[in-house]
Amino acid sequence: MSRDVRMFVRWSAIVFLLIVVASVCGIWLESPNAAAEPLFPAQSPDQTPRPAGDGVTDVTDLLQAQIDAGREQIHLARGRYRITKPIVVNLDEVGPTSISGDGTATIVMDGPGPAIRFVGTHDGTASPTTFRDNVWLNQRTPMVDGIEIVGNHPDACGIEADGTMQLTVTRTVIRKSLHGIHLVNRNRNVIISECHIYENRGAGVFYDSVSLHQSNIVGCHISYNQQGGVVVKGGDVRNIQIGTCDIEGNMGSPDAAPSANVWLDSTGGSIAEVAIVGCTIQHAHEASDSANIRFNGLSNPVSFTDETRHGFVTIADNVLSDVQVNVEVTNARGVTITGNTCWKGYSQNLKVANSANIVVANNVFERNPRYHYGDGSTAMNALLFENCNGCTFSGNQIQGATGRNAAVEIRNCRRFNVTNCSILDCSPRGLLLEDVSQSRVSDCLILSDSDSHDAAAALQVSGGGGNQIVDNVVGSGNP
Repeated sequence: MSRDVRMFVRWSAIVFLLIVVASVCGIWLESPNAAAEPLFPAQSPDQTPRPAGDGVTDVTDLLQAQIDAGREQIHLARGRYRITKPIVVNLDEVGPTSISGDGTATIVMDGPGPAIRFVGTHDGTASPTTFRDNVWLNQRTPMVDGIEIVGNHPDACGIEADGTMQLTVTRTVIRKSLHGIHLVNRNRNVIISECHIYENRGAGVFYDSVSLHQSNIVGCHISYNQQGGVVVKGGDVRNIQIGTCDIEGNMGSPDAAPSANVWLDSTGGSIAEVAIVGCTIQHAHEASDSANIRFNGLSNPVSFTDETRHGFVTIADNVLSDVQVNVEVTNARGVTITGNTCWKGYSQNLKVANSANIVVANNVFERNPRYHYGDGSTAMNALLFENCNGCTFSGNQIQGATGRNAAVEIRNCRRFNVTNCSILDCSPRGLLLEDVSQSRVSDCLILSDSDSHDAAAALQVSGGGGNQIVDNVVGSGNP
């Protein structure tokens, strides 16, 4: 074979290989884009708007047909998509499904029920050994991403999940609905991230008597929902992590039923293993009995026993303000409250009752004039412990509290350890121990710059016994 022929064969082979590689790479690169083509393009080829996203045409049946056909990836282009019935995603029948947009698509729910209802059949735990094959094949990780849902009916909701595994909701806006995200019956491993859940008539995120372990709510705005921000009622709930969120104003009118920005109520169920970390949580003190964080660990209010107390709660590094009670813990055990900054608790900054093994450490409970002018001047900022056992109160900074009886009031408690706290410029007194036993107060500063306060006003003990009170600095006026 001549040299020219050999060169021709060699270069032909190289060109052929390059064509094959380019073709394969083209498949790899183009397939995801093809799968992501919008179901409802914003414009037709002649550049006129398509009616599907005009906010008037009812696209319920069209959307439901695409879901039922097993399209799996529903991508919505810019527009307003009006529906009148829930879009039901029966995961075991249609397979893994996502509904997504690029932030410009709105689903308007113009009927009762959730705009999107995910239904799965997972009845195991979060352990891989409890999964049936059909869950991994057909049901794992249903997703909603990058869309807005607006309620346009009194009973319209945002997203409902029942029997799901690894529900993931990201970059989603839900507003003007009843409940934003409604979790019912049984789910596992829920992630809600980078969402705006805003101005709904019910709860922002509602754990409704659900069995749910492993849920994360991260980096969200959850605000102005009238019946609470993150609300857990009853059920069997473990491993809730709420982090780096802004949660505010989740209360109704002043005469509405009480609610809270984070409201965890074990009554009729069991809630434990909760972390609320790094959030700003605030507003509104005008609402009746409002709270930023309210935890009731008692599953049966008739009988208060070790078996019915729940807890293992960490509340850390949050900024909390402008409610009747910033943190309220009742009927709980194993709660750590640390590193928080609190002000404008109009009744109390902290209220703990009927609880055991509580640690409150290294928090700031402040009266800053910048925030306590006008109506804010009536905020009492007090701290109250009642009927508690085995608690540590250490390293806290309390300034300018005006409790009914004291800035820090400890009543009917035992085995209470109060150390290394600064209780400054408070009235009518700094610290009150009433019917407290087997407890210790040491190494505290309980001082006021007011000449009208004396040592008795700084620290008062009434009833109880077996206490040790040593090495404190108490007094009033300037030295």
